[in-house]
Amino acid sequence: MKLRMARNSIFAILLRSAWWISAAIAAAIVIAANALLPPQYFGFGAFAAFPFVIIAGIALYKQLQRPSEARVAEIENAARAMSWQTFSQALADAFTRDGSQVETLNGDPRADFALTRNGRRAVVAARRWKASRTGLEALRELVAAREAHAAHECIYVAMGDLSEQAARYAKQEQVHLLQGPELARLAPKFAQAH
Repeated sequence: MKLRMARNSIFAILLRSAWWISAAIAAAIVIAANALLPPQYFGFGAFAAFPFVIIAGIALYKQLQRPSEARVAEIENAARAMSWQTFSQALADAFTRDGSQVETLNGDPRADFALTRNGRRAVVAARRWKASRTGLEALRELVAAREAHAAHECIYVAMGDLSEQAARYAKQEQVHLLQGPELARLAPKFAQAH
C-alpha cells in the first residue's frame, strides 16, 4: 500500500509553495521556542522545526528542477509547430524515457496512448494539443476511454486553457492535465525534435 499525503495538509501546501516559506516557518519556530521556553529546552525548537527544514529542502529542489518560463514557452512553441505524427512520436518517446511502457491506441478516437508503469495503467489524450481552449466534451471522452481500457488514470495534454466547466470536470474526475512546466519537464527535447 502506498501512503499519500492529503492534498490540503500543511506539508502538501508547503511543498507546492515557495521554499522560503517553509524555511521562514522553521526559523520562526526556533526563535519562538528559544524566546518562550526555559534554557534547558532550547533544543526543542530545532526539533520542532526539523520537518519544516526538510520540506524547505524538498521544495527548493523541486523548484530548481522546474524549467524556466522562457524554456516552457520555447518547448510549447516547438510543440505547436510539429505535425501530429512528429508530436505523437516525441511524446511517446518522452513517456518511454520517463519509465512507462507506451501502447498506441489507433482504434480509439477518445485516447491516443495507454501507459503502463508499476502495474498501473493510464490513458492519454494528446491529439488536440494545439487547441487554444478545451471544452468539456474532450475530457468526457477521455474519462470514457479510461473506463473502456480499465485504466487507473487519465492524462490530457493541452497547450491552451480549459473552459471553466472543463476545469471543474477535470478536477472532479481526477483528469491529470499535462501542460506548460510539466510538459517541458517530461519532454525537454521537443525544441530539438521539429
